[in-house]
Amino acid sequence: MKKQTAGRDNLGEFAPKFAEINDDVLFGQVWSRESQLSLKQRSMITISSLIAAGNFEQLKSHLQMGKENGITKDEISEIITHLSFYVGWPKAWSAFNVARKIF
Repeated sequence: MKKQTAGRDNLGEFAPKFAEINDDVLFGQVWSRESQLSLKQRSMITISSLIAAGNFEQLKSHLQMGKENGITKDEISEIITHLSFYVGWPKAWSAFNVARKIF
């Protein structure tokens, strides 16, 4: 996985500690633990969590990352369909609208 700099790029001056934790801990330490969960699995979990919580602003970048980590269009469609019964139909519609642009 390439080194994450989104925190520093977007919030580095405004919230430097948050940016550091985002880039170095979340993406640097947690996401790099590929012997425990693959990047594809981590993407599937993260995408599902974002949809469940209704965090669609972050969903676009994580869908793109998930695609880069090997999630296919058919898999994302099945993930969102499955989630729709647990997190709500409106969240699934919103997620599909974002996913269609990525996949």
